[in-house]
Amino acid sequence: MLAEQIHDYLRTFFSVTDCEILEDTPNHLTVQLTSDIDKRIMNRPFYWQFVESTKAQPNPLKVTFITKRPENQEIRGEYIHYGSTRMYQIFQATKDLGSFVQLYENEEGASLFPWIGANFKVSYHTDQTKEMLFSLGINLIHGSVKSNFQDLLIGLKLTNELPRNAYCLPYIVSPMRAIERLETAIENYIANDDMTWADEAKKRWEREQEILDHFYVGVEEKPEIYEIEKKALEERFQPRIKIEIVSGGLFYLK
Repeated sequence: MLAEQIHDYLRTFFSVTDCEILEDTPNHLTVQLTSDIDKRIMNRPFYWQFVESTKAQPNPLKVTFITKRPENQEIRGEYIHYGSTRMYQIFQATKDLGSFVQLYENEEGASLFPWIGANFKVSYHTDQTKEMLFSLGINLIHGSVKSNFQDLLIGLKLTNELPRNAYCLPYIVSPMRAIERLETAIENYIANDDMTWADEAKKRWEREQEILDHFYVGVEEKPEIYEIEKKALEERFQPRIKIEIVSGGLFYLK
């Protein structure tokens, strides 16, 4: 995952979980956590046990997450990246809190159009891993697809209750059909993407296989360990693609 993708994911996560974003630059986010999110991602079990046992006033942390280290500028905070413990905790919190939501644009008296939005994680696996995040939305009336959908949502005021006198237009495209169309869009992207990574992995696989075979030159009946090591090379270098929906929702927007 690129730094920009991590940044966008964090912005969405904290916005949806009602954490106040105090500062948002291309390189970092400063966030006032809620008590619930503090408990889930900040590793302070003893503090929260004390608060709950003494009924003290909770004081959730204000944290600066650095997603990209700028040159010639010092920012005090926590550097966060894919593979870091904190990022794993945030992914886990997303799953624990539920990956599907239903929200409404907070516009009284408006006619609201139904959209399905989904954040996809695409993983290219060999002996190396490349991961990408895609955010897509599809209108459930006319079927148009919008990329960078979460960026649109961030700029809106959303609520989990239908605004006063607002009307939700009935959808024509079913949500399940919409998800299928978004998955097809992701598959089309993959089909047109540069697959050099897979070709290079196969070349590394062949080189490793040649080295393994060299140790058994002249051996008519290969021992069991040979087959085990050969299988291990296949599992390590065989190119694989995984598509996963990280989160999504039904959104009624003006």
